[in-house]
Amino acid sequence: MKPVTPMEPKAADRPPAGAEWIAQVKWDGVRVLVYRDDGGVRLYNRHRRDRTWHYPELLDAEAYCTASSVILDGEVVALGLDGKPDFHEVMRRDGVRRRERVAALQRAVPVFYMVFDILYCDGAWVTAWPLEQRLALLRRVIRPTAHVRCVDDHADGAELFERTRVLGLEGIVCKRRDAPYRVGEKRGDWLKVKHVHDLNAVIGGYTIGEDGGMGAVLLGVYDRAGRLWYVGHTGSGRLPSAEWRALADVLGPLRVPEAPFFRRPGRSRGAQWVRPDITVRVTYSTWTPGRSLRTPVLQAVLDLPAAACVWPPDAPMPPDGTR
Repeated sequence: MKPVTPMEPKAADRPPAGAEWIAQVKWDGVRVLVYRDDGGVRLYNRHRRDRTWHYPELLDAEAYCTASSVILDGEVVALGLDGKPDFHEVMRRDGVRRRERVAALQRAVPVFYMVFDILYCDGAWVTAWPLEQRLALLRRVIRPTAHVRCVDDHADGAELFERTRVLGLEGIVCKRRDAPYRVGEKRGDWLKVKHVHDLNAVIGGYTIGEDGGMGAVLLGVYDRAGRLWYVGHTGSGRLPSAEWRALADVLGPLRVPEAPFFRRPGRSRGAQWVRPDITVRVTYSTWTPGRSLRTPVLQAVLDLPAAACVWPPDAPMPPDGTR
């Protein structure tokens, strides 16, 4: 089977009301699609990058799925010390580069696959089916295990959103009961409502701290014209000291004489500019009137092309109006 690009939700400010919607917890992890056919089991992320050997827990599909051929859509999640989904922890698994480290990471960072949709089953595509029918099929073919679960559905999106706020979870996704699965599309049939916003950004430079080490990274996203706009800076955030130092070691050889940003950021005195190759995930509270991130916090380094770090559709327009 060739990997497909999954359907994505649009952002919304509040849960929609009405019996035509269901709501699900938005699990803060890594989007992974499981493909099973006569050739075995393969795993791919949302960017169709192979993740098969990263998650051995999911390779025995017969243990958790009765379908002989299937494409499942879901989120791989790791838990932090507080028992909540932890994006930095799951990136320890997703970002591993050497196969020989996987066994040790399995023990240190166990993962769970939260399945929320099915695209293909026993030789037939089911993407045209209404969501309710696909979910009924999903529950028939999935056998819950220690590592695989179906995501629960809820009728009251507003109530679930409040519960996730109290529990400190990321938010919810609301979906129309009659919606087909639109491969590769971002549609209003699915709406994500989050308590904290996040953004994939590219590093365009860094500052030097008082101790002589890296003080902060300077972040940017691209507009449709391919120009990199500065959107803020952040320190080490969730990264442990060793990972922050490792990031500095990676950025050092990427230094360039000129800023890669379309407009030089105000925070540029003493900055070291770098080729915009390294991408990261940050959380933030909101956008400022000056179109930068308020209180960004670094969550993880990503395995993501820089060109994929673009202005989000729900963010303020860049200064010249080209998103």
